Amino acid sequence: MLTVTAISRSFGDHQVLHDVSFDVKPGRMTGFLGANGSGKTTTMRIVLGVLGAHGGEVRWRGERITAANRPQFGYMPEERGLYPKMAIGEQVGWLGRLHGLDRATARANTDRLLDQLGLAERSGDLLEALSLGNQQRVQIAAALVHDPEVLVLDEPFSGLDPLAVEVVLDVLRARAARGAPVLFSSHQLALVEQLCDDVVIISKGRVTAAGSRDELRARYGARRFEVVVDTDAGWLRDVPGVRVVDLDGPRAVFELDTADDQDVLRAALDRGAVRSFTPVVPTLDEIFKEAA
Repeated sequence: MLTVTAISRSFGDHQVLHDVSFDVKPGRMTGFLGANGSGKTTTMRIVLGVLGAHGGEVRWRGERITAANRPQFGYMPEERGLYPKMAIGEQVGWLGRLHGLDRATARANTDRLLDQLGLAERSGDLLEALSLGNQQRVQIAAALVHDPEVLVLDEPFSGLDPLAVEVVLDVLRARAARGAPVLFSSHQLALVEQLCDDVVIISKGRVTAAGSRDELRARYGARRFEVVVDTDAGWLRDVPGVRVVDLDGPRAVFELDTADDQDVLRAALDRGAVRSFTPVVPTLDEIFKEAA
């Protein structure tokens, strides 16, 4: 397990991380969410050792991250860092060699990844000849070529069209299925909701929510319900401890401040037939807006 514990970091007099703590579990995809400037990239850079922390620590399998175990990590920065005038197959293989692979293994890994990412026929092309989306796929190949045990990916889906997203998702899911912890950031919340097992939300340098996707849905959706009755549901506005969020004739969505859901259900039944009465599961977008 990758464990981040009480990480702090300042730039001059400005503290950008305040005791940031979370876990990235083996075989699970963890979405790292936050607005611009919230501290996501700084945290990822500290995990990789690109930046030093001013407090706290990062551990992998219980050991502090050092130069000895850092090669086990695969990192994809948000800013593209590849060579535009170098053939993509050549430079992905070269990066594999830099991570300690022999020439044959680096070549085999490169060929396999470019094939999985739909770039096999472009292996001899210069990076600058590719579209931005395909350049992003090459960046992902560069992060994976040395078969890392941990993946840390900053905005891996940026610039990808829907078909390319599915290709990349398949590759990342396969890595997670082999037991790799995968930490990734993204502003595409619908995509994160589809992909992630766990979520960490950071706001102004502090973790404001963390847990599995289902845990966060239960935590933030436990007090919101939808009811459909035979008559107008406007009477809900007069129930103490209830706040109506949306009302459309016989259908209403409401939140419970102090009222009990069973008391509201009984009140609805006293007024006639109740066609449905269900908890509302919040979207990740709604959870993010509330927690960030």
